[in-house]
Amino acid sequence: MLGAREFSDAMSGFVADRDLAFITSRDSAGTLWTSAVYGERGFCRADRATLRVKGRPLPGDPLHELSRGAQIGLLFIDFHRRRRLRINGALSVVDDNGFEVAADQAYGNCPQYIRQPTAERTVVPDGAHAVASTHCRVGAVHLEQVSRADTFILGTSHPSRGADTSHRGGPSGFVRVEDGELWWPDYPGNNLFNSMGNIVVEPAAALLFLDFRAATSLQMSGTAQLVWDFPRLRDDESPTGRRVRFTPGRTIHTTGLPLVAA
Repeated sequence: MLGAREFSDAMSGFVADRDLAFITSRDSAGTLWTSAVYGERGFCRADRATLRVKGRPLPGDPLHELSRGAQIGLLFIDFHRRRRLRINGALSVVDDNGFEVAADQAYGNCPQYIRQPTAERTVVPDGAHAVASTHCRVGAVHLEQVSRADTFILGTSHPSRGADTSHRGGPSGFVRVEDGELWWPDYPGNNLFNSMGNIVVEPAAALLFLDFRAATSLQMSGTAQLVWDFPRLRDDESPTGRRVRFTPGRTIHTTGLPLVAA
């Protein structure tokens, strides 16, 4: 956790070395979304209890326009070294250059289930090639991306504790699709129970799937439900007896992201 309301040197160094951040917050209509913020290494700086991000989600993203005072959850992750850092707080500054977060919490997570990507990313100036399209229903092309995924980013919120961004990973296809809904097993190792605890209290949830090789993303806003003691499927490796069922509301599919295959 954030000690004495200040980031440790290790946390600050980890943040400064990242070129990709994930954020969860609400748009102007109050809908919860999880988005990516791209930049060059050093575009994020953590000093004492303040995080400065030089940049925003790309134009067309539901979180491109952030609001001062809004609750926000951030996730920084190093897929190759299998390290991640979660930061929760409130937006204290929003300007043309980016935003600042007054951090309430900062903590690392267990590296289990962090999958190494098959592609690296580079920056496209200003995200000039990105094109976003909004859908009221999840289409076949979207479900295909979900079925291939071995990683996604999960956004949740709590009425009094604010927004939270976390990571979910597993073998390719660990997110299943049934009758227009998504579900995934809750693997062991989630001892903090933050995301699951949030879902129990507040069902609003957001999902972000990034395809590094195709340079596309899939954002979903909707509701989630924690299901206990579900029938064990033959290929389900989860021993926890829990799964999460997600009902999509709106979906945003973006192509031409600043990602490139290695």
